[in-house]
Amino acid sequence: MIFRPARFLAAAALFAPLLAFGQKNGCIDCHSQLDGDLKAPVAAFEADIHREFGLSCRDCHGGNPDTDDIALAKDKSFKGAPAKAKIPLFCGGCHADPAAMRTYNPALRTDQLSQYETSRHGKLLKAGDTKVAVCTDCHGVHGILSARMPKSTTFPWNIPQTCGRCHADKGLMEGYRIPTDQLDEYMASVHAKALFEKKDLSAPVCNDCHGNHGAFPPAVSSVASVCRQCHAAAGELFGKSLHKKAFDDMGVGECDACHGNHKILPPSTAMIGTADGAVCIQCHDEGSRGFKMAADLRRTLDGFTSGYSEVEGLLSLARRKGVEVGDAEFSLQDVHTTLVSAENLTHGLDEAEIAKTVAEGEKALLGVRTAALGAVKEGRFRRQGLAVTTAILALFAVALALKVRRMGRTRRDEAGPGVPGPPSS
Repeated sequence: MIFRPARFLAAAALFAPLLAFGQKNGCIDCHSQLDGDLKAPVAAFEADIHREFGLSCRDCHGGNPDTDDIALAKDKSFKGAPAKAKIPLFCGGCHADPAAMRTYNPALRTDQLSQYETSRHGKLLKAGDTKVAVCTDCHGVHGILSARMPKSTTFPWNIPQTCGRCHADKGLMEGYRIPTDQLDEYMASVHAKALFEKKDLSAPVCNDCHGNHGAFPPAVSSVASVCRQCHAAAGELFGKSLHKKAFDDMGVGECDACHGNHKILPPSTAMIGTADGAVCIQCHDEGSRGFKMAADLRRTLDGFTSGYSEVEGLLSLARRKGVEVGDAEFSLQDVHTTLVSAENLTHGLDEAEIAKTVAEGEKALLGVRTAALGAVKEGRFRRQGLAVTTAILALFAVALALKVRRMGRTRRDEAGPGVPGPPSS
C-alpha cells in the first residue's frame, strides 16, 4: 500500500474533532475552574470554528496541555496571548500559509494578511497606532464563528454593528477626523431596510463598499465603480450624460453627489426638479438651461406618476367592490416597469428618450385605465342591482304579510261568532 501524505492530512483534519473529543486538555481543565475573563475563553471556544477543525489551545498559544501542573504547562513553547500589534502576524501564521490552509479549508483565501497590510487599519498599525482594528476586533477571539453563521460578527446583518463598535465610538475616533454617525446614517438607509426588514443578504453593508481585510475609504474616482457593482444600468446611463464630464472636472463623486453615501434614501422623483429638496438646484441656478431641464423632467414624470396612481386607486376600488381585476393589475405591473425605466433614464439626461418611454407607458396606462373604469362601473351596477333586488324582496315580504293577515280575517268572518279563527299574523 502506497502512503499518500496529502490524503493522510486531509483525513486527519476531517476526523480530528472526533479524535480530540474526550482527550485531556489541561488548559481547559484549569481555566474551567477560574472565574470571569479567565474562564470566558473556555465557554466561547466550545463553538469556535477552529475547534471544529480539531485545533486547540496549544495550536495558537503553545505550551503543554497534557499536564495539570501550571509550571509544566507553560513550558518553553508557551506563547501566551500576543500583543495587539502582533495579532495580524499571529493569525497570519496559519491564514497566510497556503499549505496549512489546504489541510483545513482549501477554499479559504490566504491573502488576508497581505490585504490587511494595504488597508488603512494595517498602515496605521505599522506606523505604531494600536487603536486600529486587527483580526480579533472584527472576528472575536476564542468564539470565532464561520461567516456563514447568523451569529457570526462577520455575517452580513452583523457587520454594521461590528464596524460600528469602533466607528460610532466618539472617544475612540477622536483624533482621526472621521465622523461617527455612519452607523446611524446607514441604519436609516434603503440598504439597511432591505437587509434588516426584507432579510435581503445581498444588500450592501460596510465591507461591500470599503473592502474586507483591505478596507480603505473609496476615493472620488472609485465611488462610481463601487456603486456600479450593483447599479450597472444607472452607471452606464450616467457615463453617457452631460453630468459625467462636469462631475469629473469638478472632482465630484458621481453617485454620492445626489444620493449621499451612508444615508442613501429610496430614490424618488422628488429628487428631480426645482422644488425645495430637489438635488438639481444644488448646482443649477434659476434661469439656467439645467434649471429648465430639471423642471421639464419633473413635470413629465409627475404627469405619468399621477396617472399611474389614479389607475392604481381605481383598481383598488373595484377590487373592494368584489370585481375581479387580476388581468388589469397584471397589465399595471408592466406600466410600473416602464415608470421605473423612465425614472432610471434621468441618469442619462436624454430628454427625447425619457419622453418616448413616458409616451409608451401612458399609452399602456390608458388601456388599463379603461379596464379599471369598466370594473368600477360594474361594481357600481352590481351594488345598484343589489339595492333594487333588496327593495323588491322587501316589498314582496310586506305584500305577503298583508295577504296573510287579510286571509286570517276572512276565515274568522266565515267561521261566525264564538268560533276562534286562525291567529292573525
